[in-house]
Amino acid sequence: MQLSCIYSDMSNDREANCEETIVAARKPRGRSMQAQEVQDALRHAGLRATASRMAVLRLLATAPKPLSHAEVAVALESEPWNRATLYRNLIDLVRSGLAFKTALGDRVWRFGDARLLHAMGDHPHFVCVLCGEVQCLPDVRVHLDQTGRGPRALESADVDIQLRGRCDQCR
Repeated sequence: MQLSCIYSDMSNDREANCEETIVAARKPRGRSMQAQEVQDALRHAGLRATASRMAVLRLLATAPKPLSHAEVAVALESEPWNRATLYRNLIDLVRSGLAFKTALGDRVWRFGDARLLHAMGDHPHFVCVLCGEVQCLPDVRVHLDQTGRGPRALESADVDIQLRGRCDQCR
């Protein structure tokens, strides 16, 4: 199996366009998700629209980066739900396709709004190994030539490409 990556430098304009797309994905029609939109999304995904599930989905929709379970618990600590309930909600949202989960290599799952992935299309990300910042790399193209044996995930394109290192702030 061969992996090739083609990178073209992102100008400041391209970074701004990426950020605009992210904001648009999180705030459909220029606003945050309203209660009815959250209920509809949950019901359409086959989930009950419980208060805790709605709060978790709204939090993921407005978060600037994927959040760990601990970060979700801290953000919703003023609410009456325990950590186990919040974790089950995160898993339910991932299974239903409303959220995604990713790992940064630190053995901690982070969860984000799946609409962000769909709006941005398939592209790799740069993940800072120190602060956890995630940067979109829409101008990076990854091409996989499967000349030998490899994981079946490659056949279905069920892969997540992450480039890891230290961001400019942490260098």
